[in-house]
Amino acid sequence: MSPTLMPTLAATPILVGLNDAALTLLATESAVRHFGPDAVIVREGDSGHSFFIIAEGDVEVVKHQGGPHAVLLAELHAGTFFGEMCVIDPVPRAATVRTASRVTVIEINSATLYHLFQQMPDQYAIMILNVARDI
Repeated sequence: MSPTLMPTLAATPILVGLNDAALTLLATESAVRHFGPDAVIVREGDSGHSFFIIAEGDVEVVKHQGGPHAVLLAELHAGTFFGEMCVIDPVPRAATVRTASRVTVIEINSATLYHLFQQMPDQYAIMILNVARDI
């Protein structure tokens, strides 16, 4: 576990209010991934079982990526997150997320969230309430 993961996780809106034990579980079971510019992190229509916290860099959320009617939905920066709906409701990805710079993300998958639910249901409930507030 990287020492920088805990402060990054604790400052992420979807995880605000979780205690140190819950954040440690998430940090221990998460994966840190690095991408160069113009890389696709998730693709619209693909199945997904992870959400991502942007630790460094910038990404673009695009609908209909590569098509004649591509639409830029959002630009996200360090400290924000995306993909949380796929771990709450297993539906295909609603948009493509591509990097606009070098990017480091923390990937948290649905199995990790299930472990959080099993071990600390009160902490899991806090996270779910944060997701609901974000939506």
